[in-house]
Amino acid sequence: MPHHRPLNLLLIALMTLVVSACSRQSMYETAIHLERSSSGLEADTIQVEGLEIAYLRNSEMTDGDTIVMVHGFGANKDNWTRLANELTADFNVYAIDLPGHGDSSKPLDLGYTLEEQTTHLSAILQALSIKESHMMGNSMGGAITALYSARYPDRIKTAVLFNPAGIFDYDSELVGLVLEGDNPLIPSEPGDLERLMDFALAEKPFVPWPVLGVMEEKAIANREVNEVIFAAIRDSGYETAFRSRLALIRDPVLVVWGKEDRVINYRNGELFVAAIPDARLHLLDDIGHAPMIEAPERSAELFRSFLESAH
Repeated sequence: MPHHRPLNLLLIALMTLVVSACSRQSMYETAIHLERSSSGLEADTIQVEGLEIAYLRNSEMTDGDTIVMVHGFGANKDNWTRLANELTADFNVYAIDLPGHGDSSKPLDLGYTLEEQTTHLSAILQALSIKESHMMGNSMGGAITALYSARYPDRIKTAVLFNPAGIFDYDSELVGLVLEGDNPLIPSEPGDLERLMDFALAEKPFVPWPVLGVMEEKAIANREVNEVIFAAIRDSGYETAFRSRLALIRDPVLVVWGKEDRVINYRNGELFVAAIPDARLHLLDDIGHAPMIEAPERSAELFRSFLESAH
């Protein structure tokens, strides 16, 4: 059963701000802590190959399987808290901040192609002594999850790809914007984070303005590393090799895609399923680029049903 969040969690935190006159940063930290703890998660860090890696894990471990969650480009581990809320009672969840993201180290010269990020993820999971898991990934993280599944089939039980990157036969609205020199995925000035959320999400969660303001400041501060990561992926010429790697996946794969995705066209989902030997596709109406944020209960239901059918 999912954890039950406190009623109007962020609204309560906002009222606390008004009463105590605390700073926006304190409001942000309080809201994030409440969101994590109510989902059965706590934050931790680990040193991996000279990098500090931040992650979320169950505050109370279970006897169930492990689920590793891999965020998308410019995102972070907290993109998974709403879905984790539905799962931590039965599974041991690890939501990772990949290098260059969230609270993890952000060296500009690390190497951020999809293949390199898959290698980074492998080192992180080895350091965490995670030998076998279900893995979920969104967007860029979906592509990394697919590559990890192909490269390390003995470490994967199942994989769930939420609106994965990697195949772009069908263009999206994002492609046209990027070709015009406008990338809404990389905030650079005030107002850009709200624009990004409007662009990527069809069902936006409520975020109080003090929290949104701190989130935007963090996103703008990450502009340089985000540009490096985006360029590394864009310029690697990986797409043909990526598609051939999908054929090496031996474990069951569920592809979940919101049909209102403006970042990556949902019609590419059929191509993923055609390329992966044991894959199935589920499309979600009225959902955008991040089903685990926009429809966490439905996403959890799909995962549980997928597990039942995969056994």
